[in-house]
Amino acid sequence: MNTDIENLFKDKVIGHPAGLFVLFFTEMWERFSFYGMRILLVLFLTAPIISDNPGWEWPREHALALIGTYASLLYLTPIIGGWVADKITGYRLAVVLGCLIMTLGHAAMALETTMTFYLGLALLVIGTGFFKPNITSIISEMYKGKESKKDGAYTIFYMGVNAGAFFGMMLCGYLAENFGWSWGFGLAGIFMFLGMLQFWLAGSLFGSIGAKPSKVHEVELPQNINEESPVEREGNKIDEKRNPFTLFDKILIILSSLGGLLYLFNDPLEKIDGTSLAPFELFGMSGSNIIVLGALVLFLILLVTRIARYIPIVRDRIIAVSIFGLFTVFFFAFFEQSLGSMTLFARDYTSRSLVGNSAMIFKIVDALLTTIPLIIITWVLFLLSKKTFSRIGLSNIILGVAFAGIWFLVIFRLVNKFAELGNEIEATWFGILNSFFIITLAPLFSRWWESKYNPSAAMKYGIGLILLGIGFAILSYGASDIPSGAKTASVSMIFLILAYLFHTMGELCLSPVGLSYLSKLVPARMIGFMFGVWYLAIAVGQKAAGTMGGMIDKISEEYSLGTFFLIFTLIPIGVGLVSILLNPVLKKLMHGVR
Repeated sequence: MNTDIENLFKDKVIGHPAGLFVLFFTEMWERFSFYGMRILLVLFLTAPIISDNPGWEWPREHALALIGTYASLLYLTPIIGGWVADKITGYRLAVVLGCLIMTLGHAAMALETTMTFYLGLALLVIGTGFFKPNITSIISEMYKGKESKKDGAYTIFYMGVNAGAFFGMMLCGYLAENFGWSWGFGLAGIFMFLGMLQFWLAGSLFGSIGAKPSKVHEVELPQNINEESPVEREGNKIDEKRNPFTLFDKILIILSSLGGLLYLFNDPLEKIDGTSLAPFELFGMSGSNIIVLGALVLFLILLVTRIARYIPIVRDRIIAVSIFGLFTVFFFAFFEQSLGSMTLFARDYTSRSLVGNSAMIFKIVDALLTTIPLIIITWVLFLLSKKTFSRIGLSNIILGVAFAGIWFLVIFRLVNKFAELGNEIEATWFGILNSFFIITLAPLFSRWWESKYNPSAAMKYGIGLILLGIGFAILSYGASDIPSGAKTASVSMIFLILAYLFHTMGELCLSPVGLSYLSKLVPARMIGFMFGVWYLAIAVGQKAAGTMGGMIDKISEEYSLGTFFLIFTLIPIGVGLVSILLNPVLKKLMHGVR
C-alpha cells in the first residue's frame, strides 16, 4: 500500500497527488447531480398542473413531508454503505456502484411518472449510501503517513463539493424552469454518468488504494490533537474492555431503528395517500407518533445506560457530545429550509424581475459569478490532463467532454440572459448563494478559528444558531406586509440574499465543530456508534425541517408569512443563547479538551 501511496505522490497538481483531483471531479459531478435535482423537488411537486411548466400541484405540506423523509434517509444509508464497502466491495467499487445507481435514479425521475419518480428517489437514496462515505475514505487511505497534508486535501475536495452544488443548482434549475422539469432531472443524470466514467477509467492511477476491503475498520475523523495522559489512556483501555455492546444494547438499537424508519416512511404515506403503516390510535395519538416516541425513549435508554457504564471523565465527555448533537438537530431543522420553504418563498413571494440598469448589472455580476470559477476549475483540469494523460487518457477525455458540456450550457444560458430586455431570475438561482458564500467566506472563518480569538465549541454553536435566527428575522421583516393567506407577493430579493448570507455564516460556525469534537471526546470503542448517532442527529434535523416547513400554509393563513418566519427566528436564537449559557458547564464536561 505504501508503494501505491508514493506512486500517487509522484504526479502532483498544485502540490497534491493527481488522484486527489480525480476524486475532486467525481465529487463535483455527484454534487452537481445531487443538488441540481434536489432543489427542483419542491418546485416540481408544488407547481400547478395547468401552467407553462406543469408539475404535480401537491399541497406544500405533502411535498415537504416527502422531501423531509428523502433528505433524512440520505444521512442514514451511508452508515450501511460504509459497512458494505469495508466488508465486501472496497471503497472504489462502492463509489462506482453508487454513481451507477444514482444515474439510474435520475433517469427514472426524468420520465415524470408516479412510479418512476418514487423509484428514482429510492435509487438516489441507495446510491448516496454507497457513494458518500467511501469517496472520503479513499482520500484517507491516500494520505496515510502524510497527515500534515490531509487538511489541505480536504479543503480542495470540499471546494469540489461547493463547485458542483453551485453549477448543479444553476444549470439544472435554469433548464427545468425554462424548458421543462425532465430537462433538469435528465441533466443531473448525464453528469452523474460522466462523473462515474471518469472515475472508473482512472482506476489504474490508484493501484490497490481503495480496491480491497480493509481488514481493520477505521472511522476517518479529524486527528485528536489533545493527547491523553498515561493515566487517562490506561483508564480508557480498561473501560473499553469492561464496556462491550451487550445483547440488551443491540436489541435497543434494532427496535429504535425500526421505529424511526417506520415513522420516516409512514409520515408522507399518511399525508399523501391517507393510509398508515400503523393504523391505530392511543390516547388521541396516531400509531405512527406513538411508535416514533417509543423509538426515541428506547434510544435514550440505550444512550443513558451505555454512557453510565464508562468511567466519570469519559462519561462526561460523551454527555458533552450528546448535547452538541441535540444542538445539531435544532440547527439543521431550521437551516434546511433553504431547499424547502425558502425556495417556495423565492418562487411565490419574491420579486424576481429586473429591468433597465439593475437588470444589466445583475447580468454582468451573474456572468462573472459563473465564468470565473469555471475558468479556474478548467485550468485545474488542464493541469491534471498534463500530468496524467499518458496513464489515464480516456478518463481525461471523458472529463473534457463533461466540461465542454458545462461550458456550452453556461454560454447558452448567458447568451439567452443578455438577449432578454429585462431579466427574470429563476427561483432556483437563490440556492447557489450558499455555495458562493461558503467559497468566499470560508478563508475568513478559517483564519478566525486559527487566531487567539477562537471561540469554544459551545460559543461556536451559539453564534451559529443566532446567525441562523438573524437570517430568518430578515425574512420575517421582508414578509411582514404580506397579508394572511396570500399565495403570491413581490418582496425585494435583497431580503432572501441577506438571509442566505447569515445562514451560511451560521453554517461556517458549526461545520468545523461537530465531528472534530466527537473524535476528541469519544473513546475509540464508542467512535463508530457515536459517528452513527451524529448522522442520526442530522437525519432527524432533515426530517424536522420538512415537517416544520410543511406548516407554511397553515401558519401563513391563520396568522401571516411574517409570523411563520418569526417562529424560525425565535427558536434558533433561543437555543443559541442556551448553548452560550451552557459554555462553562460544557467546558467542565470536556475535561480540558479544546
